Amino acid sequence: MSATLTATPPTVKIVRFHRLGGPEVLELEDIALPEPGPEEVRLRVKAIGLNRAECLFRKGQYLDRPVLPSGLGYEASGLVEAVGANVDTALIGQVRSTVPAFLMSRYGVYGEVAIVPAAALAAYPETLSFEEGASIWMQYLTAWGALCHLGKLTAGDFVILPAASSSVGMAAIEITRGEGGTAIALTRSSEKRQALLDFGAHHVIATEEEDLVARVKEITGGKGARLIFDPVGGPTLEKLVEAAAPSGTVFLYGALSREPTPLPIFNMLFKHLTLRGYTLFEVTPDRALREQGEAYIAGRLASGALKPRIAKTFPLAQIAEAQRYMESNQQIGKVVVTV
Repeated sequence: MSATLTATPPTVKIVRFHRLGGPEVLELEDIALPEPGPEEVRLRVKAIGLNRAECLFRKGQYLDRPVLPSGLGYEASGLVEAVGANVDTALIGQVRSTVPAFLMSRYGVYGEVAIVPAAALAAYPETLSFEEGASIWMQYLTAWGALCHLGKLTAGDFVILPAASSSVGMAAIEITRGEGGTAIALTRSSEKRQALLDFGAHHVIATEEEDLVARVKEITGGKGARLIFDPVGGPTLEKLVEAAAPSGTVFLYGALSREPTPLPIFNMLFKHLTLRGYTLFEVTPDRALREQGEAYIAGRLASGALKPRIAKTFPLAQIAEAQRYMESNQQIGKVVVTV
């Protein structure tokens, strides 16, 4: 998919922060138009998909630490307008989106343009908008890597999905349904219950209002869930382990709780459970594995089996408000910034 490029001005706006902190530290700055180096491209950004990782990075609480002043951002869609040495010039004018396959301490995509590794670009179905194109790879590759590649999700599996209204959680609902599994979505209150059911969750458990373990036993006929895909951690891990099926796997891919996470060792021993740390970066550095995941996702996006949900959009000038909204947990789906 290609589009017509127009002239790029000599200066462009990018988002940077000079100190760690809340959304208020983000600044929209004018810089000279950057040029791509070897193996890099310049993407004229049309839309940016926001992720929790970027909020943690801004605070200095992420796996990757910022070097101040720092840019940020993993996902953007737009037009390739310049390429560096050793990059095919046929990419110029092509519509592409970025795959989280780089360090934010080195690259970032919040801005009118982004310099990124050419290897971190991917095509997506032309039926998708720029906003949808910026809402693909983090959520779907993260869910695919754990559930399909590592978890070997098959028809009949019960899957527990904490923080189900997040973009990754909703991607996991779609993938679980597509593979014939039963998606058990967790959310704190009943406020998002109907929206999650409408999106495709087979069951929704409001964890502050219902007995999580009892409901899972009821749903699974006492078997428990073979796969648990948890970005939260914290004290609830004990209940998730109790709700797991014997020989099941708990994927822990985040720490949204920010509370200590106990290790329920006796239940894990008794059930022969696997507790596995996981991130998307187990998938993206492996080119063959990444291409396998991209093909799975692109095919299902093209068929309509997967459809990214946009919760709310903001203009680039409101980037701080956009991150603040994401941290409020009001959204159901992806928060997107348009450029």
